[in-house]
Amino acid sequence: MEAIVLAGGFGTRLRQVVSDVPKPMAPMDDNGTPFLTFILNDLYKSGVSHVVLAVGYMHEIIIRYYGDNYKGMRISYSIEDKPLLTGGAIRQALKHCHEDVIFVLNGDTYFQVDYGYMMDYHKKMKADIVVALKEMKAFDRYGSVKKKGNRIISFEEKRFCRHGWINGGVYCMGVKILKDEDEKFSFELYISSHINKLQVYGMDVDGCFVDIGIPNDYKKAKSMLRLE
Repeated sequence: MEAIVLAGGFGTRLRQVVSDVPKPMAPMDDNGTPFLTFILNDLYKSGVSHVVLAVGYMHEIIIRYYGDNYKGMRISYSIEDKPLLTGGAIRQALKHCHEDVIFVLNGDTYFQVDYGYMMDYHKKMKADIVVALKEMKAFDRYGSVKKKGNRIISFEEKRFCRHGWINGGVYCMGVKILKDEDEKFSFELYISSHINKLQVYGMDVDGCFVDIGIPNDYKKAKSMLRLE
């Protein structure tokens, strides 16, 4: 199995507390363990053999830390010379991939997903994209996902929601769907605008969900995540 981790963002909202490293390298303990390590550990345990880190801002720090191998898992780098947005970053990183179906993850979000099951689910549903969904209550930081059965029918804008599902930032997707797209585009907007053309399914996941996008959530994440 192969995975692309989007690790090229500027981390503007987090910069008041983490300014000397890119956001995925935010230290999570007194030993300076990067947030990205928890994501890579899960991929390794799930049997992923190759990870492409889509990097940009301060990418030298990430490359120097992980090199080309993590616990026997091959690491490649797709370096953005200019911001490509999430879709463009994925499209560029796909040049390093060799499999027909891959995982895509956000480098600032930890979501405990059974990747083997997600891959099987993608095949079973004959999906173009499977999105890992997290059920939440009383939230306004995230847009909600509307679905009919397991099929996703729309992505709603951010607003207060008493109960619903959010996009957890983990995808299982066929690599061919982006082959004709532009160099720079938003993956989230791409899915939303093609929702009636693509087979997009949601997979409810009960696992731990942590987002370090803002200082308060970063502080919460440091108290939740521990190296095993």
